[in-house]
Amino acid sequence: MTEDTHAADQPLQGREFWDARYGEKPQIWSGNPNTVLVREAAGLLPGRALDLGCGEGADAIWLAKEGWRVTAADISGVALDRAAGHAAQAGVGDRIDWQRHDLGESFPEGSYDLVSAQFLHTLGEMPREEILRRAAAAVAPEGVLLVVGHSGFPSWEKNPHPEVHLPSPQEVLAGLELPDGAWEVLLCAEHERIQNDPEGRPTTRTDNAVKVRRLPAPR
Repeated sequence: MTEDTHAADQPLQGREFWDARYGEKPQIWSGNPNTVLVREAAGLLPGRALDLGCGEGADAIWLAKEGWRVTAADISGVALDRAAGHAAQAGVGDRIDWQRHDLGESFPEGSYDLVSAQFLHTLGEMPREEILRRAAAAVAPEGVLLVVGHSGFPSWEKNPHPEVHLPSPQEVLAGLELPDGAWEVLLCAEHERIQNDPEGRPTTRTDNAVKVRRLPAPR
């Protein structure tokens, strides 16, 4: 995470921050889908998927290749334009609806068989728990919500941003406020992965994942 400033030394916020972040380089992320999404969605029957915070589109493109119809939302117009270009190159542009949303202010309409929120973190204010509750509300009966995030800051981050809280999987699950008897918890756990530090040295990073399924309505 980085923090840019205006000429007047005021920090960029929201859309301006993320457009500037994506504008720094032609490509920010690896271009590969998130490994937990690939693992956890591989056995699901393709239907309608919602990708929240889609960035440059790697997850949405992977889902589309797997047969899903995808709505992909991000706060950055720069990222969405880039993602749409990648999808067209991959031959799945017609399977993805790219939508610009500041998820704290607006949210994609409809219900979905899979809602994926991968590393939905940002500097500054963002009502993350409220957004994730809206994500759960968008899950169709028998559909799945998958939330993946960081459990803590990387080892090379010596001065973590005081306004950014990186919750445990148990905190994520509790924050969803799921009604008793209406959901099945399929996964709520931490996991480790290797991530290179800014100097390119591999380090171990702890992330977490919560996967829940909405139970069918009782007859």
